[in-house]
Amino acid sequence: MKITALRAYQVDLPLVEKNYNWSHGNSVAVFDSTIVALETDSGLVGYGECCPLGSAYLPSYAEGVRAGLKHIGADLIGLDPTQTAAVNQKMDAALRGHPYVKAAVDVACWDLLGKHANMPVYALLGGKLQEEIILYRAISQEAPEKMAEKITQYRKDGYTKFQLKVGGDPDTDIERIHAARTVLADSDTLVADANTGWVQHEAVRVADAVRNVNVYIEQPCDTYEACLAVRRKTARPFILDESIHGLPDLLRGLADGAMDVINLKISKVGGLTKAKTIRDVSIANNIAMTVEDTWGGDIVTAAISHLAQSTPAPLLFSATDFNSYVAKSIAKGAPKRIQGRMIAPDRPGLGVEPDFSVLGDPVFVIN
Repeated sequence: MKITALRAYQVDLPLVEKNYNWSHGNSVAVFDSTIVALETDSGLVGYGECCPLGSAYLPSYAEGVRAGLKHIGADLIGLDPTQTAAVNQKMDAALRGHPYVKAAVDVACWDLLGKHANMPVYALLGGKLQEEIILYRAISQEAPEKMAEKITQYRKDGYTKFQLKVGGDPDTDIERIHAARTVLADSDTLVADANTGWVQHEAVRVADAVRNVNVYIEQPCDTYEACLAVRRKTARPFILDESIHGLPDLLRGLADGAMDVINLKISKVGGLTKAKTIRDVSIANNIAMTVEDTWGGDIVTAAISHLAQSTPAPLLFSATDFNSYVAKSIAKGAPKRIQGRMIAPDRPGLGVEPDFSVLGDPVFVIN
């Protein structure tokens, strides 16, 4: 099988809640997502999606996905997409860094590999290791009482895990954490995710103020070193996200005992091929993980579901269903939330088919 063409589509994904707010005053109302279609000489087509969380979250941005694809697209023509390591090697040689650009291509290759083998992607990633995936719900940054109210609403939808967006004024964040914990059951999971929003002394103060609260602290500071310093001053379980860009960061964190959980974002590390390596090393070292991405719609959610479904349940801290956050469906067959849980499709590949009546014409084609 050989790649004969790359088609790229752009789609706007408005949020159901109108706005998503996190640290540093950042806010997004409409996500700009790029969908990749890889055509092959076999007639099979593979699909992937990349959707950065704006331009101020990670070193990535929506227009950069499409610019990068134009740069590497010609190098993909003629490659066998089922040879995922070889495709990644070619992309890395053509474009240093920019893993998010390559992620949608890599996911599309796994979709093709699954279709070629007549197997769902989760089977190729290790097999179905749990029957259903427990999801978390991110709670956009607002006043403490509003965030607690949203948690109460989403608990009715079956969610038992919540990621509270903090990283603002430390005193207000302490109120947010206490207000959220008050409306949760003891068995529910609460994560205070600062998204790098605190400086070190603020993070230490917040962690100390909630030392008796059942809460996880996630990525309190911008740098790994500051996060590690906070980690060493608190007994609260600790999560790293923005500091884990790839396998070397994970190995450093393991050596330092820097975290109990990582957030594994598929596009941040360059796609499913590299995410699987990070996942497997984490499993070998008994580190739990949240399997997710920066954002996206149905195709991103499908990729998340396959990686999560093939992860051992004790080490899958949570996953997310981004397609329930947005008001537009872009593919048929994507997993849907049922009582705070989802299941990866059993069909070959990712198990989804893009809705071209929504996507429209490609913004460019490389062949």
